[in-house]
Amino acid sequence: MTQLTRARFETAVEQEEIRVSQILTWLSSMAILFLLGIGAKSLISGHGHHALILWLFAALVAVNMVVFWRTGNRTRQKTGMILIVALLFAYLMASGGESNTGPLWFYVFPPLLFYLTDLRTGTLLLLGCLAFAAVVFRFPQLPFVLAEYSNDFQLRFFATITFESIFCYVLEASRRKARNELVGLAIMHERAARTDELTGLANRRDIHQRLLAEFGRYQRSGHHFSVVLIDLDLFKRINDEYSHNAGDAVLKQFADLMRSVLRQADLPARWGGEEFLVLLPDTSLVQALTLAERLREAVDETPFRYQDRRLPVTISAGVCSISQSGSIDQLLRQADLNLYEAKQAGRNRIAPRVRSRGPAQPNGVPEPGTGS
Repeated sequence: MTQLTRARFETAVEQEEIRVSQILTWLSSMAILFLLGIGAKSLISGHGHHALILWLFAALVAVNMVVFWRTGNRTRQKTGMILIVALLFAYLMASGGESNTGPLWFYVFPPLLFYLTDLRTGTLLLLGCLAFAAVVFRFPQLPFVLAEYSNDFQLRFFATITFESIFCYVLEASRRKARNELVGLAIMHERAARTDELTGLANRRDIHQRLLAEFGRYQRSGHHFSVVLIDLDLFKRINDEYSHNAGDAVLKQFADLMRSVLRQADLPARWGGEEFLVLLPDTSLVQALTLAERLREAVDETPFRYQDRRLPVTISAGVCSISQSGSIDQLLRQADLNLYEAKQAGRNRIAPRVRSRGPAQPNGVPEPGTGS
């Protein structure tokens, strides 16, 4: 998984976590109303102590909500909710609630637990709660146990809660697997929409968006950037004389060579056909010319081959800096003009040429000073 793909996957997971927090906030609100209502019913029925404890749990849920609203900590929100619900069910299990119906509320716990935690953590917590239920059932004489359950009830409870837990586990595992597959497909389709299929480089659409973003950064903070527009010299001749498969092989080899020569921050893209565009962030014109010349020399010295045949490959390139342009369109237009100048001057060269103070070199890049 590339760094960009990983970032997009993490963004999708983050968005799901936000939705989980929103749902948990809604569930917490409903839980508060429900606990207040059941507490009021218990008070009317003469179970004042039970009513007060239910209202206490309603207050704890409300405090958990307030803490989340103030801190925005989603992990603490989920942990707090799980702890409160676990304590509530432990109380209902040990006290019996009203008419020994307390354990019935435990059926709410497995789906909530698997939804709010990973499957391994949810399973461990659920096993711990079931172990507590087993202690309550088997040792009614313990001081904190206020209810006693028949053997028939105990058998039916464990059978049904085990079935529900397995069912919830399978459903949640399936949901998460489907989620990951959908996220993976979405990332793959997005990558396909932004990537040239043959070379694996960014395509024209993606590089244009990156150019706009870089131009926005330049307008905000003054960070200069440059572009290099590259054309493979006489590429049609390679297709005609050696086959289109040979041409495709050259394009892929050139893309690989660019990745090895360019810096990590640079973004190469296939502009169309045999043309390539390189975005060079935080790069002046002279620096861009130096880098373009380094790439030209690497191409000139690299043996391009197809089926054990060496292919004649050179490049011409036009370089332009944003300091020479007022917009992305002007930047690309000037780079294209410079590329045309390089091809007209005989190909296998970079334009504009930078004039030195000493003897002129065909493609040297010495002291700053441009000539187009």
